[in-house]
Amino acid sequence: MLTEEPTIERVITSTTRTPRGKERNGIDYHFLNKSSFEAKIAAGDFYEYACVHGNLYGTMKNAIQGKLKAGIDLLLNIDVQGAETFRETAQTDELLKGRVATVFIMPPSLKVLEQRLRGRGTENEAEIQRRMKIASEELERADCYDYVLFSKTRSEDFESLNAIYQTEKMKIREY
Repeated sequence: MLTEEPTIERVITSTTRTPRGKERNGIDYHFLNKSSFEAKIAAGDFYEYACVHGNLYGTMKNAIQGKLKAGIDLLLNIDVQGAETFRETAQTDELLKGRVATVFIMPPSLKVLEQRLRGRGTENEAEIQRRMKIASEELERADCYDYVLFSKTRSEDFESLNAIYQTEKMKIREY
């Protein structure tokens, strides 16, 4: 999707967790230590942040503002807490107002989600069970989103995301 749309970019969010596998700083996430992350919170540098799975995650304002002003649309991969914060912030933030659409990606089933987690090979059993509990709770909040995408294959999911994006681009908005 991103390679087909030159006016859309994925936002690189920040985290305090350790990189997994081949993840690279500035490409997959901005990997920060806890004290740096907390200093950025204190400075008001984040649109949203939360402690998820024992690590801090957040979206820095500087990753968003300049690109939106340049006419670039953005795609964020954030949890339900972050999406809720963006929806609330977009009510009053002039740059975000009318420009936030949320999509909940619904797994085919909790069993499939668990298989996907196990397939990554990056979490121990306790962590998998903890994540499954959180996922079960998050599924109950899907109705808070503008769209619910029922996940299938990766290519079908990108096709659905692209259809949502094209729908959003056709809406009339005042900027």
